[in-house]
Amino acid sequence: MSAFEEQPVFVHIKLSRMNISKTMPERLPSSAVCALVMLFLLIMPAGASAQRIRRHRTERELEFHPPVSPAHGESTFKLEKPRWFYPRKDTVRLVFIGDIMMHKRQLEYDFGTFLEGIRSRLSGADLAVANMEFTLAGKPYSGYPAFSAPDGYAGYVADCGVDVFLTANNHILDKGMKGLERTLDVYDSMSDRVMVTGVSRDRSADSLSYPLIVAVKGIRVALVNFTYGTNAAQQSAWPKVNRIDHEDIEKAFERARERGADYIIALPHWGNEYELQHSAGQEKLAGELARLGADAIVGSHPHVVQDSTAIVTEDGRRVPVFYSVGNAVSNMSAPNTRLELAVSILIERDITGEVRMLEPEAEYLWCTLPGKLTDSFMTIAVDDWIGKRDCWKDPADYDNMMVTLERVKGKTGVGVTRLSRHQTP
Repeated sequence: MSAFEEQPVFVHIKLSRMNISKTMPERLPSSAVCALVMLFLLIMPAGASAQRIRRHRTERELEFHPPVSPAHGESTFKLEKPRWFYPRKDTVRLVFIGDIMMHKRQLEYDFGTFLEGIRSRLSGADLAVANMEFTLAGKPYSGYPAFSAPDGYAGYVADCGVDVFLTANNHILDKGMKGLERTLDVYDSMSDRVMVTGVSRDRSADSLSYPLIVAVKGIRVALVNFTYGTNAAQQSAWPKVNRIDHEDIEKAFERARERGADYIIALPHWGNEYELQHSAGQEKLAGELARLGADAIVGSHPHVVQDSTAIVTEDGRRVPVFYSVGNAVSNMSAPNTRLELAVSILIERDITGEVRMLEPEAEYLWCTLPGKLTDSFMTIAVDDWIGKRDCWKDPADYDNMMVTLERVKGKTGVGVTRLSRHQTP
């Protein structure tokens, strides 16, 4: 689709990345450099987040476009008159991170530090998406195996710049249907700050949010989120958790096309836990999603980074597939579970309104545990900390990060070469 809604002009503040270690005089002690690094990461991004929140409050109605029901009962969109030229070429950055978790040990700490190391990445994106792998079922709070986190945790994640919460995962029914309904109540109260997909209260809500269609700088993106299953059984038809139901998924793709989506991004919760290579089932489903019209696939659930590829469809489309981006923040310490990905899907629009997807980007993250880098949990971007071993409270954890990085790169190929290609099976 080449027609776009007319968009007002907004001023965007972009934060450039600083390499502090290169800008400091050589005579400064390493402790001073470490202090400045922490100050930059913990304080400066907050301004970016505040700017993002202000911008989203003015743009929110333009970003989310629910279907309008005409008299004859069909759901459709009313598109405004297209513009033929845009002031400048623009690139939209959609950032996807993995499983945001709240284990028992995390409940003992102030969650206000958990995402500070990547706050600027999230708030600086045009759209940031995260998998919320817990319920908001109220007290008593609990970790694995049946998660219930404080309501404020979701608010904190939104404040860090996450725009869309994914809820179709195996832990969303950990506290039963009542827990799910309370979780949805909390998310509904945050509707001016965040959008939610993966679970629907009723048939009308299902039509509205499956897929969730978001307009970002005039480009309409459909997000299709579903899970292989849930740890607890669903006791009634509604609320509904989106599952790997091929007929249901195909209908969601059809609705995306009917409602004018320029791009469809599939967000499956799938695969085998702790395995660095994708399964045969994942590969088969990825091929089916590509044939249905997915333009990109970003998966979660295995708690580790898995390999990636690009599927070339029969009609010549190149569909990037990230089988698993791993965790975003957790108390996991098993091999490879602390190394994670932030995937950026980039879409370029030229001055005539033509759009194309660019090569995606993947940045490695590392979840630091209490006493390792700081006194609490904090997810960081690996590139920000390479060469700063002296900043660690426990330098052995820096070594662990670097060894894990090389091991995972070697096993998955992510970050080593461009995405390999294979034809749809």
